[in-house]
Amino acid sequence: MPVALCDIAAMPLFAFGLNHQTAPLDVREQVVFQAEQLTQALRDLVDRRPVSEAAIISTCNRTEVYCSTADPRFAVDWLADYHRLKPAQIQPYLYELPQDRAVKHAFRVASGLDSMVLGEPQILGQFKSAVRSAEAAGTLGWLLNKLFQRTFSVAKTVRSETEIGASTVSMAAAAVRLAERIYPSIAGQSVLFVGAGEMIELAATHFAAHHPKRMTFANRTAARAQQLADRFFGHVIPLNDIAAQLALYDIVISCTASPLPIIGKGLMESALKARKHRPMLMFDLAVPRDIETEVGELDDAFLYTVDDLGQIAREGMDQRGNAVAQAEVIIENQVSDFMHWLDNRELVPTIRALRDTAERARRHELERAQRRIARGDDPQQVLDELSRALTNKFMHPPSHALNHAAQDERDELAALIARLYQIQRPE
Repeated sequence: MPVALCDIAAMPLFAFGLNHQTAPLDVREQVVFQAEQLTQALRDLVDRRPVSEAAIISTCNRTEVYCSTADPRFAVDWLADYHRLKPAQIQPYLYELPQDRAVKHAFRVASGLDSMVLGEPQILGQFKSAVRSAEAAGTLGWLLNKLFQRTFSVAKTVRSETEIGASTVSMAAAAVRLAERIYPSIAGQSVLFVGAGEMIELAATHFAAHHPKRMTFANRTAARAQQLADRFFGHVIPLNDIAAQLALYDIVISCTASPLPIIGKGLMESALKARKHRPMLMFDLAVPRDIETEVGELDDAFLYTVDDLGQIAREGMDQRGNAVAQAEVIIENQVSDFMHWLDNRELVPTIRALRDTAERARRHELERAQRRIARGDDPQQVLDELSRALTNKFMHPPSHALNHAAQDERDELAALIARLYQIQRPE
């Protein structure tokens, strides 16, 4: 649903949401939008509310809505309503960002400055996915399209002109570090990957570098699991076989889009018993979570969530403070530039009305002149009178304004007219 240029001033930019810094995992998982929900959710927001454009970014670390609306409160309440929550349940964790604050936030998030792991590149791909979803839903209009295109450009500049992404310690790398603390060698362990998305692929890449004894993939779509198994010389099992085979694995990494846990406490108790209480290392990278929280209470199960890994990944990252400072300067400049451009866009209706008025006057005098020439009047005289008539019409509004201006505004108005018409005023 594109936004007309004349609607921009009435429909300002607004962003709101919650993330790993403002909300715990058990709150974030309640407002997640699965990929298959996004189109319907976006249309619901735009169709039912005073919102003209909308895009949603929903990851394990954040759920954010970018929109163009004259009434932000409606949009904020919609988020709770859509997830069947009371506004009070999420309000303490929400941030609300109007106009330039929304622009700055988008630039910082896409550049990796607001990520759980400083400089991580995955969020930029998630931004692009959000744009594709909004396009598919028909909710990406003129304003958000401009915002996101500029966002991608800023993120590219930050990453190319600073060291913000250098030596990024991802959560997948953090998982490997934890595994090395618990087991003498990853090479002697069997690893089960549940899911087949980007995070699982990244984790598999990091673990494969340590040559585990066995790598197995389980996913709802068997073809995708087979692709990963072929790439990493692993095996595939049906998702339904996890219960029967879980005890065979020393390390389990799960990241699916399931709305309910896949691995529960009872299943883990059985698996640990079959393993004769040899320890199992579990990484739950999903939001909502794939592994029941109670699994972490079992003596021989070591369960880490996405927040746990994020904390580990942030260790030792403070030395990149100089790169962060450089990135913030780039972003501040880009925010100012974008807002200046946006402010100018808000003048488009006025400029268009001014040109329309001039065009009507031109057409009127031209038609009048053409009729006189058709009657046989002297063309030179007609052109002379045409130019005089146009000059009089164009000069009448400023002249009238000056003549009728109050004393206290006359000097200011005269200076403004001199500026508009580039007149050299006498000293």
